[in-house]
Amino acid sequence: MESQTGENMVALTEGMERMEARLEAAAALFERSAALIEQQESERTGEVRKIVAAVETSREAELQKKLDSAEQLIAELRAQIGTQIETQTRAQIETQPKTARRTVPVSTAQFLAKQGIASLESLEAGTLDAALTGLSLEQRIAVKAQLLRAGVVG
Repeated sequence: MESQTGENMVALTEGMERMEARLEAAAALFERSAALIEQQESERTGEVRKIVAAVETSREAELQKKLDSAEQLIAELRAQIGTQIETQTRAQIETQPKTARRTVPVSTAQFLAKQGIASLESLEAGTLDAALTGLSLEQRIAVKAQLLRAGVVG
């Protein structure tokens, strides 16, 4: 009887081991199925999109902060450069010789010569106005503009 009980025990043990292996396989299959169902559920509800949107929002805020600081730095540098240019321009004007070269278009010089103005060095406003009386308003403005650009009239 002991041998029969021993054989029954061995058979029972083997059956239990097979049952345990089948239960482990079923548990593994159940875990894979549960993971797949969770993944499908999250894709269907859009949970991943919400996470991505939250990440993009924080990145956007970070980039906006960097942009704001860069714009502030640019404004400060522009102000600094404007001050430097203004200072340099003043220095150049102060050091510029008073007798700068004056170049007048040939047509203007010829016209003034016909009116009796030979030298541009001693040109006075009254003399210039008297010389330009024979011209139309537009022509007088054009001649005076040319003289201003040449630096003859101030």
